[in-house]
Amino acid sequence: MEQTYRRKFIFYATLVALFSLLLISTILHGQDTSTKPQVPPVPVQVAPVIQETVSEQITLVGTTEAIARSMVAAEASGLVEDFPVREGDFVKKGEILVRLTTTDVLIRLQAATATKERVRANLIFAEKELVRYRELKDTDSIAARKYDEALYSQQSLEQELRGAEAQIDLLKDEIQNKTVRAPFAGFVAKEHTQVGEWLPVGGPREVVTLVDLGHIRITVDVPERYVVKLSPGSAVRVEVESLPGETVIGKIAAILPEGDPNSRTFPVRVTLPNPGFKIKSGMEVRAAFDLGTKKNALLVPKDAIVTAGANRVVFLVISTVVQPVPVTVTGYYDGNVAVEGAINPGDRVVIRGNERLRPGQPVQVLE
Repeated sequence: MEQTYRRKFIFYATLVALFSLLLISTILHGQDTSTKPQVPPVPVQVAPVIQETVSEQITLVGTTEAIARSMVAAEASGLVEDFPVREGDFVKKGEILVRLTTTDVLIRLQAATATKERVRANLIFAEKELVRYRELKDTDSIAARKYDEALYSQQSLEQELRGAEAQIDLLKDEIQNKTVRAPFAGFVAKEHTQVGEWLPVGGPREVVTLVDLGHIRITVDVPERYVVKLSPGSAVRVEVESLPGETVIGKIAAILPEGDPNSRTFPVRVTLPNPGFKIKSGMEVRAAFDLGTKKNALLVPKDAIVTAGANRVVFLVISTVVQPVPVTVTGYYDGNVAVEGAINPGDRVVIRGNERLRPGQPVQVLE
């Protein structure tokens, strides 16, 4: 009997303990739920999706290149004495790129100058002799042959003096050519020589490769069905892939008349300004060409586009929360962007405060 009573006591005590633990857990859980912080809505600005008739555009990929690119060579041979520039340096037009030794030319210039002075002295004497022989000839005091010899001697010395002066001019020009200067303002893209090396005239070794990045050219291969709708001078909107948010307006400089018969594409040259030299040669760009034909398109402000890796999305406001919607950009029109995706005219998209939004995040629309 006593053993049975003990068993009942242990059973009821265990049951009471379990009930107490369950009650405490329920209370604590209720406290955590009630004290959990609520995420405040993010303030955003929105704009409506609109539908308009716009010009059809095509966007193609191209590569940038410098319009002016030169393998600068020397006009005189010699040993490199000074090479003040380095790869990546920006040089102004006329700035020194390299100096060659001029010792041998200076010695030859001294010799040519001495020859000129000797010829000049002989010419002065010959001119005086000619004047004296002319007076004697007028009085028939000398034979005509003597006068002719004096005349020919004087004329020969005049020619010799001109030759000496020309030789001096050549040597002075050679000395000037021993200093190679930048033919235009640009960046030193590559060095081709160093101090102590022998630099031949005109190559095969050049001084530097110089590129002018003040203006950039891109070449885009345009399919033949589109190239017939383009014309030189038309504006082209260019986006540089490595410079997000950077948009440059260029123009069609030339449409080359010969295309690729296999791909049926034609090279189109587009030039664009490059203030600040942000765009480098060899960068990938996307060029948007206006084809002139009209179409209906959904437009959103360009600030509504959020780049997520290789994708682009807009944040659509649904009631009090936002949801990302993938879109494809089909054209650019002033401050708006034509897009295709699961959106409709009148939908509201976020244009401010969309940089860090998450799917389903509460938002507060600012007026």
